[in-house]
Amino acid sequence: MIFAAGLGTRLKPLTDTMPKALVPVGGKPLLDIVVGRLQAQGYDRFVVNVHHFAQQIIDHVAASPYAPLVRISDEREQLLETGGGLKKAAGLFSDEAPILIHNVDILDNVDYGWFARQHLDDEDAVLLVSRRTTKRYLLFDNGMRLMGWKNVETGEVRSPYEYVRRTGLSQYGEPLNMFAFSGIHSFSPRMFPLMERFPDRFPIIDFYLSTCHRARIVGCIKDDLRLMDVGKLDTLEQAEQFLSSESVIF
Repeated sequence: MIFAAGLGTRLKPLTDTMPKALVPVGGKPLLDIVVGRLQAQGYDRFVVNVHHFAQQIIDHVAASPYAPLVRISDEREQLLETGGGLKKAAGLFSDEAPILIHNVDILDNVDYGWFARQHLDDEDAVLLVSRRTTKRYLLFDNGMRLMGWKNVETGEVRSPYEYVRRTGLSQYGEPLNMFAFSGIHSFSPRMFPLMERFPDRFPIIDFYLSTCHRARIVGCIKDDLRLMDVGKLDTLEQAEQFLSSESVIF
């Protein structure tokens, strides 16, 4: 699933007339770059959600060579955020295979064949993480099972486990491992029933933090992860350089 519904406010004024999914990098729309890269790594079915200038994306996809591979999840009535967007699209997935979740405005150097192999049969979701410095971290035990979330600036801790909220430690009194989330994750469709009690609109991280004590949600570390957030005008030129770098797999 490619999240392409966002307003793209940081890319104004470009997004005053087009969705961020169609903002060009090196003369090619972001959506085409992401789909093309995933196709090159073996993916042949896509769900794309739309909201901002939705019809432009629908028309662009319809005119693209990959049109037969794409199903559209229409969020024109309401922007649903990452969790709500995935929940609404549930009926568009035709089998129980894990779903790769990717933002349309993120470029990266991930080998997705490798990442798919990290999602074991007994795991409900796999979150790609790294040791990148940030303000907000996901917390994992030594088995890399998700235990919570921490804002290191405010000290706020979120977790379904009382002992984590109280001490910030594991049940054995050990420090939890802190990793930065990439926004890239693999989601098992068997998790959809757990979304039924959630509202129409919610972030996916809220869902993971609310269910990690009931489901097996794990982190997958990629130490050499390179991410390029094409979210601001001044990053467009950097994004072109990123795409031309040898470490980006096509």
